[in-house]
Amino acid sequence: MGKFTVPGLSEKDGERVAEVLQERLSAYNDLHLTLKHIHWNVVGPNFIGVHEMIDPQVELVRSYADDVAERIAALGASPQGTPGAIEKHRTWDDYSVGRDSAQAHLAALDLVYDGLIAGNRKAISEVGELDPITEDLLIGQTGQLEKFQWFVRAHLENASGSLANSGAATERKAADKARA
Repeated sequence: MGKFTVPGLSEKDGERVAEVLQERLSAYNDLHLTLKHIHWNVVGPNFIGVHEMIDPQVELVRSYADDVAERIAALGASPQGTPGAIEKHRTWDDYSVGRDSAQAHLAALDLVYDGLIAGNRKAISEVGELDPITEDLLIGQTGQLEKFQWFVRAHLENASGSLANSGAATERKAADKARA
């Protein structure tokens, strides 16, 4: 951490907010790589719709990573955008679905969004008392991520409102349930 942070924030609080944001930066970097993996590996009758739905998500998540990294720098810390940082901060399993159907990938992606959004909500809660500017940044990003998850879930939902991956605890199990 540098010898400064944003005006009105103590160095200690700036350091803590930067730590929380670093976890979000690593999560965003992991997500945009996962989304590209899905984009390249989706097959089947709904291929083109899912293929084209994913790219705007990739671009927006990349911009979120950039915004978060720039906020970390403004707080006086050094944002880490390396593969090692992703691994260091990862509290989830690496995406496990290879070449597969649109339904299988979307079912697994739904679980990815569950984890990412839950992590963002936790971060929002933690930084809210310390830094309302960072809280606002994360709230806006999380709202859009929840919208993307809704797009994904619309493909998985049946007429009664149940999701094809309901009850699955892992991406692989979610993919298996959606294929069944």
